[in-house]
Amino acid sequence: MASLAQAKEVLQKDPVMRRIIHIEIDVPFFDGDVNAYLYSSIISQQLSTKAADAIYSRFLNHFDGNSPSPDQLLAVDFESLRSLGLSNAKVRYISNVAEHFKTNSVEPQHWHKKSNDQIIKELTAIKGVGVWTVQMVLIFCLARRDVFPILDLGVRNSAIDLYNLTGEKQKINQQLLEIAEAWRPFRSFASLYLWRWRNLGMS
Repeated sequence: MASLAQAKEVLQKDPVMRRIIHIEIDVPFFDGDVNAYLYSSIISQQLSTKAADAIYSRFLNHFDGNSPSPDQLLAVDFESLRSLGLSNAKVRYISNVAEHFKTNSVEPQHWHKKSNDQIIKELTAIKGVGVWTVQMVLIFCLARRDVFPILDLGVRNSAIDLYNLTGEKQKINQQLLEIAEAWRPFRSFASLYLWRWRNLGMS
């Protein structure tokens, strides 16, 4: 991901963003283990952070503290995965992810060759993996600098509050897209600031 200084130089041109870019944020670095990140993301869906962390910890402990390879995960029976606290749907979804990566074994450099849109298309072909999940992969696992997850509630609600947006969802979406154009090519950094601003309770 590009440097924080470069991002700030662009974002400070937006008067609203200028108000919050003094906040400290953790800048993601390229990890490349998309398989492992998808397990974590699916397990965490629709859960509180505390509950998600507890279940994911049990999941890792089942595999001696490490994220499993596709073969390791697929070797575990359905009920054993359910006993870790996973719903039926989540067991199916992480199994779908494992099947995909078993069939399509990739090295980290595989992702360097693909655009954001190509990665979204590739991974949303896995049943149970949606666009939002892949956008999180792009930002936090692949360290892509220009991703704007418009439907993420944290990013969305922060922007609505900071920019005093009102109206129907479609109108707000259009406004958000227009606002975010000024953040290119650092929309991921802007999103990190919006998340952090909300987490600090500054709204």
